[in-house]
Amino acid sequence: MTQQPTGWRKSTRSGQNTACVEVGRVGSGAAVRDSKDRAAGYFTTTAAQWTAFVGAAKDGRFDR
Repeated sequence: MTQQPTGWRKSTRSGQNTACVEVGRVGSGAAVRDSKDRAAGYFTTTAAQWTAFVGAAKDGRFDR
């Protein structure tokens, strides 16, 4: 049986914006879903993948 994500949350920087993603905990990794279409499902990452993604975002690698 697959473990279901828990503790869904979105960034406090999102404010009232509805075009956001939410992150939940699943095992030792993370699950990510679209906040405006939660029924569409989610994808999961390992802890190492999530750490690498967050680090790249903080470093500005996704800035336009």
